[in-house]
This record gives sequence, C-alpha cells and structure tokens, in this order.
Amino acid sequence: MAERTGTRQEAGTPAEAALFADYDPGPYFCELTAARAGDVGSTATVRARLAAIGLEALRARAAAAEGELIDLGVTFTVYSDATAIDRILPFDCIPRIITAAEWDHIERGVKQRVAALNLFLHDIYHGRKILADGVVPRELVLGNASYRPEMEHFPVRFGTYVHICGTDIVRGRDGDFMVLEDNARTPSGVSYVVENRHLMSRSFPDLMAGMNLRPVDDYGRRLHAAMAEIAPEGVDDPEVVLLSPGIYNSAYFEHVFLAREMGVPLVEGADLVVERDHVWMRTTAGLRAVHTIYRRIGDDFLDPTVFRRDSLLGVPGLIGVWRAGRVTLANAVGTGVADDKAVYAYMPRIIRYYLGEDTILANVPTHICREKQGLDYTLAHLAELVIKPVGESGGYGITIGPRASRAELETARATLLADPSNWISQPVIDLSVAPTLTESGIRPRHLDLRPFAVTGRETWVLPGGLSRVAMREGSLIVNSSQGGGSKDTWVLAAGEAG
Repeated sequence: MAERTGTRQEAGTPAEAALFADYDPGPYFCELTAARAGDVGSTATVRARLAAIGLEALRARAAAAEGELIDLGVTFTVYSDATAIDRILPFDCIPRIITAAEWDHIERGVKQRVAALNLFLHDIYHGRKILADGVVPRELVLGNASYRPEMEHFPVRFGTYVHICGTDIVRGRDGDFMVLEDNARTPSGVSYVVENRHLMSRSFPDLMAGMNLRPVDDYGRRLHAAMAEIAPEGVDDPEVVLLSPGIYNSAYFEHVFLAREMGVPLVEGADLVVERDHVWMRTTAGLRAVHTIYRRIGDDFLDPTVFRRDSLLGVPGLIGVWRAGRVTLANAVGTGVADDKAVYAYMPRIIRYYLGEDTILANVPTHICREKQGLDYTLAHLAELVIKPVGESGGYGITIGPRASRAELETARATLLADPSNWISQPVIDLSVAPTLTESGIRPRHLDLRPFAVTGRETWVLPGGLSRVAMREGSLIVNSSQGGGSKDTWVLAAGEAG
C-alpha cells in the first residue's frame, strides 16, 4: 500500500524545477510527486524526462496526439449536448504511475469484489440465504428496479454473472485506495486504456523508453478467451459476437474497437435471429450459429418477448434460448442489482458473508437515505456531503454539498424528502491529483481509476485501467460526459527499471 505521508519529492534538476515551478498539489496526495512504497525511482525518471522535453514541446505533441484521436475516430457521444454529437475524450500526456506493490493490492481487491458480486447474484436468484440471514435487507434487493425475476433459478456457467466488471477506485489524502462504485452491467472505457497506450508509444517514445511497464495490448485476446470459455458445454469452436445498439450509441467506437480486438463480428439485433431453439447470425453465406454474445445493450432492450415490447434493438426469443443453455450472454441479465449504489454500501458485509474475509479495498462510508438514520444524517449534514442517485451513472444527478449554492442544497433537500429510497450520501473524498497539462501550464487535477476485470472460470484484471481526470480546475467530476479526460496508466512491473 502507499505510504501514508505522501511527502513530496524535491525537483531533481533546474529544468525540472522550472517545469513544475507553479505546480502545487496542496493537501492532496499527488500521483507523481508523493513518496510511496515500491517506487524505486521511476516517478523521478518521468519528471526528469518531462523536463527534458519542455513545456512547449509537450503542448505541441499533445495537440498532435489529440488530432490523431480525431483522425482515428476515438470518440464518444454526449446526447445532452446538441452542439457536438461526437467528441474525443480529452487526453493528457502526463501518465499516471502505479507501482508494482500498489497494483498487487488493487488487483487482489478487485478480484475479491468480483468473486463476492458473483456469489451474491447467484444467491439472490436462488436460495436467498443472505436475505434470510438479514445481512442485506430483503426489500433493497427484491424491490430494486434492476432485480430480474426472470433470472430466478436460471443456470449460468461457472456461476459467473459479471463477466466484465469496471471498479471505480479513488485514492484519498492519506494515499489509501477506496472503491467508489462497482460497475457490473456494461462498463465502458477499456478501449481508451489500450488506445492511450498506443498513443503514448507513438507520441512520447522518449518518455516511455526503458520503463518496465505491464502491457495492456492483450485485453482483446483475454476477453475473447473468456467469452469462448463460457460458451455452452460441448461447443469446441464457439462463435462469439458483440451485440451493439448501433452507431448512435455513446460508446459505439468502443464496440467497434472490442470486436476488432477480439476478431469477432460486430452485430446489431437485426443481424441475429432465433430459429429451431438456437441463435443464428445472418451472413452472406446463410445462417451461422452463435454461441456467446457479449452484449452492450441494457436488459430492458434485449428481448421484446420478455422485457420491453417496443424494443427494436434486441432479439425476439433470445432469453428462451439462453435459458435452454444453447447460448451464453455476457454480462448476465439482472446484474444491475449488484452495482446499485445502495447495495454497494453493504459490500463489506457481503464479502465477509461469502468469503469470510475483510475487504482488501475499503468502501467509501455511505449513508443509505431509504433508512431513517441515513436520511436524518444526510439532511442534517447536507452541506458537507455528496448526494448521489442510486441508479444513475456518468456523474449525472450528483450534488456536492460544499460546492453547492443555497438554492441547489434546497433542491437536493426537497428531492431527498420526495423519494429517499433513490438516494445515498457520502463524505467528500479528497481525491488524489496528478500533474496535468493545461492552458496555464502543468497544474494538479483530480482523478480516479477504473480497472477492468474479465471473468470466465477465473478472473483476470487488466493491468492499470482507465485513469479519468477532472480537467476543470477544482472539479471532482471525472466522467467524460461531464468534461473529464483520461491519462495513460502505467503499472510498473516488479523489478522496474528507472
């Protein structure tokens, strides 16, 4: 784990001192200048190399890199912004570094959470022992909008419901990592992890030279191997496809990217058909059997004969074929109940219940407003807390108490009182910062980390993950839909060179 002091390391050369002259992380843990366990000089090497490049050259190369992202079509869509349908995810050229010791801690923590999430999902859709034992409130699960009765007593291979999981992790002022959120439905962003590394290797080879970094290029191979592994029993050479809602989806670039990386067809609902109790893909050579579907479509739209009748995105009859064991869906239907922000508050108890272990990665303390004690505390400390809707993502609907106006706080109070069960609150976490190239020079910006775990029979975690950066000064909102950007995440291998 990180050293708790986070003492700032001194600049090594006059050039480095000049480049970082106006850089002040303040009271926050800095990902590049703070001393921490396991760093044998790599952060100092990166700072010295940044200084050797110089500010103006950094700006020029960064601009060229962002132009390359546009040329490559590395974009996402913001539906609420009528002026710009497609945007690039702003890229910051100063990498975020994670030591081998820090990564070992994160990786073990992510694997622990994924194991607990899958055991929890199997239990609530089968015996419901955790509910009978009162560890998690029954109504919190069975009354959850993401709970799917259709999944009750539904067999899934290896007991794996969450095949792809994105775990949002933050680091506090003391240097310790905490989990902010589990994403167990259709987590996005992994394409930027791989593309950021490619971009850095092309634009900043001198910054990367000799650094012993854990690779990220094999994500597609690992993902395909897991998708093939979970295919129905008895299939020797499974056909894997990626099911996308289509070009108007905000993450369509990622769908194209992942299909290409896996070497599998990218399909839409109209490309698939259910006949003779199997799922088939329409091709120019006729129908071809499909065995595993990595779906990037929400539960409601998957099968109009089971869920939303008006869905044109899914495949009629798909769930019936899945239940018969003739196709596999990843992620499974009904996983949303496990990453609900209210259920999140019970994750330490869920881990203890199923695994008999303490949490490796702690939760952020959470007040559940559906409970009287949580609601009363939240209302009494509204100006000190972050208020979040339990079912939203992308940073929408959040009120940050210390930064909210009086009118915004009163609106939040009224919303809480109108529907307490839809809200949780948490203390404001002093997110760590990292040096970031801005119009004013190199300045501290807050960031988080989303590692991606892939699970078939076993779980593998992509080294690093997506480091999302709040590009606006002082902002704690790192989501791309709210103006956030990203950095390349360097996980140093054991025995790192520096």
